Amino acid sequence: MKKIVTFGEVLLRLTTPGNLRFSQSRDYVATFGGSETNVAVSLANFGIPTEFVTRLPDNDIARACISDLRSHGLRTDGIIYGGDRMGIYFLENGASFRNSKVVYDRSGSSFSTLRPGMIDWETIFADAGWFHWSGVAAALSQDGADTCLEALQMADRMGLTISCDLNYRKNLWKYGRTAADVMKPLVQYSDVIFGAEPEYKEILGIAPVGFKAVNTDYRLNLEGFEEVGKQVAKLVPRCRKMFLELRNSLSANHNLLAAVLYSDRSLKHTGIYDITHEVDRVGTGDAFVGGLIYGLLTYPDDDQKALDFALAASCLKNTFYGDFNLATVAEVEALMNGDSSGRVQR
Repeated sequence: MKKIVTFGEVLLRLTTPGNLRFSQSRDYVATFGGSETNVAVSLANFGIPTEFVTRLPDNDIARACISDLRSHGLRTDGIIYGGDRMGIYFLENGASFRNSKVVYDRSGSSFSTLRPGMIDWETIFADAGWFHWSGVAAALSQDGADTCLEALQMADRMGLTISCDLNYRKNLWKYGRTAADVMKPLVQYSDVIFGAEPEYKEILGIAPVGFKAVNTDYRLNLEGFEEVGKQVAKLVPRCRKMFLELRNSLSANHNLLAAVLYSDRSLKHTGIYDITHEVDRVGTGDAFVGGLIYGLLTYPDDDQKALDFALAASCLKNTFYGDFNLATVAEVEALMNGDSSGRVQR
């Protein structure tokens, strides 16, 4: 199997212990993560050859990060060195009706000062079959967006499948251009698009349908979601498959999840999962994306199975601390097939 390449910024994550507020905490738990990194770890964990491409400073923290990524089976040969610092994000985990909070410290990071011409995309893509990127990589700077374009043009020229997670983060777009202005031309290279409803609205201007489930008996507005798919197909003619992960948050620890797929002028959908005891919600969307890429490659003739696998992977991510989804294929398939008992496996 040809490898998958993901591209983006890996961050040092500093989390307050338990559910302490930033104002209370005197200690922070250090881990690593980031959207495209999380997708890569999921894929490697599922046994897919995966290479993560980024730019890091040449220091001990970056080397610790690379060691961590390699421990999950990631290839890191495409990582280049330069710049002065890693990007950081601080996380305060919410509880009940108090939302979690994220504070970014990414300005001037090695990745945010990346420029076109620094990465040898042709060499990286030589043995690759799939390239995945997200809107976060384009949000940090114009040079970052231009580097995304450089990668997309090379991936297109070399015949790779290209996937994009829209991944809109309003607090990152600070260099004078809107996300829609930058992302619309880049998204045109996509064979597969992932996103949540608000992201399709911000990037492509498509009004949300809504997902207000309070239990698993909720009925999806299938006609509305099919219309969203039709609009994406018109706006991005190259796109073969459009995915929406749906979430309704009843509290910081109680969420209902579902997902839909529009492809070949038809809509597929999952059932609804009721998540009542979250350990760590961060990275669940990335687990969905990683699960979908795995599913599309593993079940190429069964989009429904790929979609069900992806949502089950996303649900299981809620049970792991940190950004990364550490669920095995067997665990995801068990949940997908109805085993949600939580019994001890002997």
